[in-house]
Amino acid sequence: MLVLEPIFEADLPTEQYAYRANRSALDAVQHVHKLINTGHGQIVDADLSSYFDSVPHAELMRSVARRVVDGAMLHLIKMWLEAAVEETDEGGNKRRSTRNRDEGRGTPQGSPISPLFSNLYMRRFVLGWKKLGHEKRWQAYIVNYADDLVICCRVGEEHALTEMRAMMSKLKLTVNESKTRVCSLPEEKFDFLGYTFGRCYSMRRGRVFLGTVPSKKRVQRVCRAISDETGHDKVWQDSKTIVERLNRMMIGWANYFCLGPVSKAYSAVDMHAHRRLRRWLCNKHKEPFPGYKRFPEEALNSVYGLVQLPHRTANLPWATA
Repeated sequence: MLVLEPIFEADLPTEQYAYRANRSALDAVQHVHKLINTGHGQIVDADLSSYFDSVPHAELMRSVARRVVDGAMLHLIKMWLEAAVEETDEGGNKRRSTRNRDEGRGTPQGSPISPLFSNLYMRRFVLGWKKLGHEKRWQAYIVNYADDLVICCRVGEEHALTEMRAMMSKLKLTVNESKTRVCSLPEEKFDFLGYTFGRCYSMRRGRVFLGTVPSKKRVQRVCRAISDETGHDKVWQDSKTIVERLNRMMIGWANYFCLGPVSKAYSAVDMHAHRRLRRWLCNKHKEPFPGYKRFPEEALNSVYGLVQLPHRTANLPWATA
């Protein structure tokens, strides 16, 4: 990885954001935000089925061999790709799978070079899109993060979808038809990297704009995680440990979901965390729920130290812009 990454990093196009130095998912989100606000509101929202398990070895090795000619290195890479996977089942029995070697496709999960090779193979699609003239023809720009992909078009989104399907087929990748669609902003919305893109409302400024908010699925996911951390099976733990876990979880979530109007999502997560912590305290101290008198709202923050997400919005960059 140390040898290969600098070699291929120089070749990767700017449209790819995953597993690269000084690039992040938030950068990809901001790229899409810029595109939809400059007239590229016809969206191909694409989803690939089991991308990492589908990358064909022969085609990938040809991409590698364009830059790497050392036979020993190529042999080592082939060994990585074909390495068996050993797992231990619930009964303690070990099972070994050689699917990658048998089928000649797939990058092994957990391998240090898998992220690099996933980018390297997706590069073929990005470069092919430009070489065939699709980007120029429909002003259709790709934004890619690992196996997540959107194409922001000014026109011709249906044609772009058709060509994308054809190219993926030639690359021996499978488009998940049930999750792939075209949508038109601002009438419709789409999700990408945990954010929902579409029409937003600014109560403070009294205007409508195209922007991003944390998706409902991501809000629900963190709320489920909070519920799991405050379940009845955790009452034997001390409150400091529980609150520290909740704070790490909520702050980490908020650090990623910091773009656009996030107040509504922050409030929903904050209310859920307060309610779950109070229930946990009631269960621990055998207090009838909801226990507002013994565990008032302010005490959850001032006494137990639970973070308050809504207060964080004042420090976000867009809040003072």
